[in-house]
Amino acid sequence: MQSDDVTAAQSKAAADREMSCSVLPMLVILSPALFFLLMPDASVALWEDYKHVRHSSELYDNKHECTWKCLVFVLQWPGGFCLSLYNETHCKIPPDVNNWTIHGLWPLGVQSCCSCWPMFHSDVQELKENLTEYWPSLLTSRSPFQFWKEEWKKHGVCAACVEGFNSPLKYFQICLKLRQHFDIYTWLEAAGITPSCQQLYKVVEVSSVLAPHLGDKHEIQCVTDHKGREVLFQVKARLTQNLTVGCNHHGNTNTGPAAGSGPGPHPTGHPCPSDVPFYFFPINHQQPWRPCS
Repeated sequence: MQSDDVTAAQSKAAADREMSCSVLPMLVILSPALFFLLMPDASVALWEDYKHVRHSSELYDNKHECTWKCLVFVLQWPGGFCLSLYNETHCKIPPDVNNWTIHGLWPLGVQSCCSCWPMFHSDVQELKENLTEYWPSLLTSRSPFQFWKEEWKKHGVCAACVEGFNSPLKYFQICLKLRQHFDIYTWLEAAGITPSCQQLYKVVEVSSVLAPHLGDKHEIQCVTDHKGREVLFQVKARLTQNLTVGCNHHGNTNTGPAAGSGPGPHPTGHPCPSDVPFYFFPINHQQPWRPCS
């Protein structure tokens, strides 16, 4: 009788081992939906992200070669940005923003991009603190994440045909590294070019400071304020696919959604006139649309 009990116990233990060994393979072959449902602590939010996203391997099974050769990295000066808005009172400058901020990284000459790669909060969660500091939204109607999401949809997906950009995380990591590298404020300050309500600057003197760092293909952009004054707004640096400055490709650089043009809450600015001095207004957090009133 005792022997029968031992035999039964051994049989049960073997069956338990067989069952436990079969659990992992079973989960592997389950559909993603069932896998998430079986996870006891599964997050609904994570599943919502997972079920909609097209992973890079799926997206690029059908990809075409990159049609663009150059990128433009765009930094904006908050003291001039607010003057670019059709309705200036829609502008906000967060209290901790006191430097140049990222507008975007745009492939040039792209006619159309796949809109099938959505972006979620979880894609950039680990970068949120740095993105909030260096890539804030300056519009009262748009949250920081909405701004990042729009830039990914409009420009990041176009860049994603290059392996180094082929996810929202990679794209925004590169943008943050470029922002750290292109320290416009420090370069200008060292040359005595600082924000002022009185001082006027010429394109040639600002360009001479930036050219050693941004290459001779950079562009200094202004907006015209309500008094008809030219005000420093943005700086654009042309980059190659491997992020070296001064892309010299002479293709069509001003068409398509990735060129940074088209309708939006503000005009795109214009090259600062070479024969008209411009202002480099300071940042005014209380009245960003009237920095020198």
